Amino acid sequence: MTSIFGTDGIRGRANQWPMTPDLVLQVGRSIALRFRHDAPLTTASAYKHFNPYVDHANHQFTVVIGKDTRLSGYMIESALVAGLVAEGANVIMLGPIPTPAIAMLARSLRADIGIMISASHNPYYDNGIKFFDSNGVKFSEEIECEIETIVKELLSCNSFKQYPIRDCGKSMRLDDAAGRYVEFAKATFPSSLSLEGKKIVLDCANGAAYKVAPRVFWELGASVISLGDMPNGRNINEDCGALHPESLQKCVLEVGADVGIALDGDADRLLLVTKKGQFINGDQIIALIASEWSQNGPNENERNISKRLKNGVVTTFMSNIGLKKYLEGLGIPHMEADIGDKNVFALMQSSHCNLGGEESGHIILSDYTTTGDGIIAALQVLGIVQNRNLDDVFPVFEPYYQIISSFKLNESMTDELISNLKHDSETSLGKEGRVVIRKSGTEPLLRVMVQHKNEQFSKDIFSKLIVPAITH
Repeated sequence: MTSIFGTDGIRGRANQWPMTPDLVLQVGRSIALRFRHDAPLTTASAYKHFNPYVDHANHQFTVVIGKDTRLSGYMIESALVAGLVAEGANVIMLGPIPTPAIAMLARSLRADIGIMISASHNPYYDNGIKFFDSNGVKFSEEIECEIETIVKELLSCNSFKQYPIRDCGKSMRLDDAAGRYVEFAKATFPSSLSLEGKKIVLDCANGAAYKVAPRVFWELGASVISLGDMPNGRNINEDCGALHPESLQKCVLEVGADVGIALDGDADRLLLVTKKGQFINGDQIIALIASEWSQNGPNENERNISKRLKNGVVTTFMSNIGLKKYLEGLGIPHMEADIGDKNVFALMQSSHCNLGGEESGHIILSDYTTTGDGIIAALQVLGIVQNRNLDDVFPVFEPYYQIISSFKLNESMTDELISNLKHDSETSLGKEGRVVIRKSGTEPLLRVMVQHKNEQFSKDIFSKLIVPAITH
């Protein structure tokens, strides 16, 4: 069986492998079998070593499950719940709610596992499953491998083994999950400040935040104009949200809003639009927060890093070289992780940093969250700029010219081709440039990024070297 896990949990076309009800059911069973034991397993034989007659009354194994607004979410949720309950887990279903809310509620509800059903920024016909532990941290690759091996073992059994009904779990719905997250998000905004007088256009991408996001900003005093707040199961991320902010930009200019805020389908990433229609990506947001936090309470014993900003900033190799040079100019240490907010957070933990993120808009503020949170990141920006015009604040740094493009994967795009092309491109770009050519871990696409200080040179490398090699 091909690996079912990618860079961010499990993802694929809904109703096609691996996002089929039968496989998802086995994933649910495997989660319960892996984590219900009194001691964590180090082997794959979870089912063989599990004794269903052991009394688990002293610990009610609990899983919280949320989802975005995709039509297939009902199918995936039902299959997951069935598998979990069959193996003795109790499930709390939260309904449509942002991914970062799952991380938060897994902690606050003292759950053992948090699960989010979402394909994030992908089209509606895809779906996925993201997994969090009891601390709201995404599963490590080691745990994913253990779960995957248990899934394979269960599939080889071809049938359910006998299991006493008295040990099965149960499921319930928590009606106030959205309200709990709203209060949590609001608490991250300085209590001395208000959004009163601010006109905000908010694009919820017809996704998981379509109810909670407008409430957060409205309850903090803002006048909110909502876009992408009428999901029908098929319009998530469709010409809206952080990946398609053109409608947001148009609305901001038409109504004279102070800021436009674009979320993606599960609200873990953010893009901003200024009053003049300028797009602000994750790199610029990270630069603003890093600059502000590094000036807030300086400590001479921490290499000019303040008490608020801890030990530096973590980004990925997709971030702009201009950001790296900007941070270096401020004396702020900068570290790069592999792509994916899970990898960013892991490096933040090991480096004891509290700020990290990606150019795509995943911003992790670990004083508050353990994963990307578009709403909380937007609140942090609004708290920093206060009454200033965002056009006077951004851009925080001068970015290197950047080209980002995607190509549909085909058989000719071998690892050898990608490696050789990357080497040739990097040699041509030199030290003042950067190239990333990689297979996506969430979609059947080849991702390409070219950066260089010189715009024309970037365009030449992309159009004359990279594109011909990929499309030959």
